[in-house]
Amino acid sequence: MGRLSVDLCGITLDNPIIPASGTFGFGYEFAELYDINVLGTFSFKGTTKDPRFGNPTPRIAECTAGMINAVGLQNPGVEKVISEELPKLKKCFDKKVMANVSGFAVEDYAYTCEQLDKCEQVGWLEVNVSCPNVHGGGMSFGTNPEAAAEVTAAVKRVTTKPVIIKLSPNVTDIVAIAKACEEAGADGISLINTLLGMRIDLKTKKPVIANKMGGFSGSAIFPVAVRMVYQVANAVNIPIVGMGGVTTAEDVVELMLAGASAVEVGAANLVNPYACRDIINDLPRVLDKYGINNLSDIIGGAK
Repeated sequence: MGRLSVDLCGITLDNPIIPASGTFGFGYEFAELYDINVLGTFSFKGTTKDPRFGNPTPRIAECTAGMINAVGLQNPGVEKVISEELPKLKKCFDKKVMANVSGFAVEDYAYTCEQLDKCEQVGWLEVNVSCPNVHGGGMSFGTNPEAAAEVTAAVKRVTTKPVIIKLSPNVTDIVAIAKACEEAGADGISLINTLLGMRIDLKTKKPVIANKMGGFSGSAIFPVAVRMVYQVANAVNIPIVGMGGVTTAEDVVELMLAGASAVEVGAANLVNPYACRDIINDLPRVLDKYGINNLSDIIGGAK
């Protein structure tokens, strides 16, 4: 293993950098810009049992040091992801990919995960119980320990690959929910997803986005991510995938010191499509600057 290598649920990554779901499409779009095999892996676009057109437009609102989005899990549905998107990805990405799954009922999650679990390309199932911009599901599962545990157990019953539960920061006690998922069999925890935010247009005096509220992401939420990763990492015994406002190699090191075994980069990809590649290239410099031999040595090092 090289100095950037890390282990995530028993699978070795060349480096801990993972583009976050919803910011990297199905990968092949970015492969037109650079060799995406430099990535540790990536989490592909949130996938549901059935196709979704998503929320009405406008779906995006700019903010200071971030953005709000309410795309609404637009995707072609799991059958087309498996039959069309994954074959296209295989032509340009030779590593295991992380499958991101959303649903509106426990049975939806279980069905979609069971189908993706059969795919040779999929290394991990990232189960999103935390999306704040869809009605009737998503975040409602991630804000209640019992509901999050129910989804976790249902998915684990029908899968063989590592299941990583993606949690919402829009809760009072993130630790209780993470521990409930661990007890239900989760192999890892991803956090944080976006915070719930809103903008109002002063000219029209109406909400900027049609959904009124959406997921607030970007560098402004990074301190919240560090705090929650630290809290959860000190409460569970399974790996953490940290994310939330990561824009630099220094941010990666900070989240890993807080307890993350790997780090997802989200909104930064929408500002600079080369963000993940640039962070990976800059990591050796940052390690040298702070006297770090291997990234795996610093996981949870902040006490």
